[in-house]
Amino acid sequence: MNSTTAPRPSASPAPDRTARLAVTIFPILVLVAGVIGYLFPGTSAVLGPAVPWLLGVIMFCMGLTLTLPDFARIAKRPWMVLIGVVLQYVIMPLTAWAIAFALGLPPELAAGVILVGCAPGGTASNVVTYLSRGDTALSVTVTTCSTLLAPILTPLLTLWLAGTFLEVPFQSMMVSILQTVLLPVVGGLIVRLVLRGFIDRIQGVFPWLSTIAISLIVTAVVAGSADRIVQAGLVVLVAVILHNGLGLLLGYLAARALRMTQRERRAIAVEVGMQNSGLAASLAAAHFSPLAALPAAVFSLWHNLSGAVFAMIMGRRPVTDEEQPAERTPAAAA
Repeated sequence: MNSTTAPRPSASPAPDRTARLAVTIFPILVLVAGVIGYLFPGTSAVLGPAVPWLLGVIMFCMGLTLTLPDFARIAKRPWMVLIGVVLQYVIMPLTAWAIAFALGLPPELAAGVILVGCAPGGTASNVVTYLSRGDTALSVTVTTCSTLLAPILTPLLTLWLAGTFLEVPFQSMMVSILQTVLLPVVGGLIVRLVLRGFIDRIQGVFPWLSTIAISLIVTAVVAGSADRIVQAGLVVLVAVILHNGLGLLLGYLAARALRMTQRERRAIAVEVGMQNSGLAASLAAAHFSPLAALPAAVFSLWHNLSGAVFAMIMGRRPVTDEEQPAERTPAAAA
């Protein structure tokens, strides 16, 4: 998710263990959450109105893990960060539109796939980048910038691309992102500045809060479209696998074409391929329909599985084009 807290530096191996555990368990929890939503749609549907609040919890946790040095890195490598953000907001939206068109998806599912593509990067990408021996600092910075730009770019790109399938409420979507993404992130950042020592001590709690929140979102989304999952499930899975796979591949190839180092390529590939599916699910459920949120729910599960495989493969391959410096240790995943 896709959408959990960002990595933090640590002097102990505990946050690293937390990150690895969260990456491993998160897909399982999301799968269980989806099964619960499907088997008990009536009961699970009561979570629907809470979805924006749950997303706010996730983004607040992300804000709690940000520090001023995270933003200072932007000034040190502005062009590198700009490239990552541009690739994020070009490759995934256009790929989503192409997949929706090629598969002949019905309007609601097409809008859902496109909305996933227009979402910012998910902070699980930071942990996957770390485990892949990629440039974690670049990953954190690109995630932060794409998230802060989401209130403008996500509804604008969705209006442009999904507007060919159905009407897109641009203004209300922008307000929703400001309320559920930007304000919680800024609030979390302020709380961290004021209570830094305390926040550092309870850092290990944030990935689990985020994991629980996104799992509940998936339960609500699946419950809302349980009666149409059997018919739509296979085509949605195909769309999600293509979308995520092409994002990883095209992100890596674009970074290589731009002569980035191997560590930077890995970071950009993961940043492009992994989306904030929690945000996409929340927006789709609120502004389109529960069925439109289904691609985001499936993406939430799939991109963590594919990310784990990517990390396993890349983590075993040596970095040969530069001396690998010490890395930050992520404190959160999912």
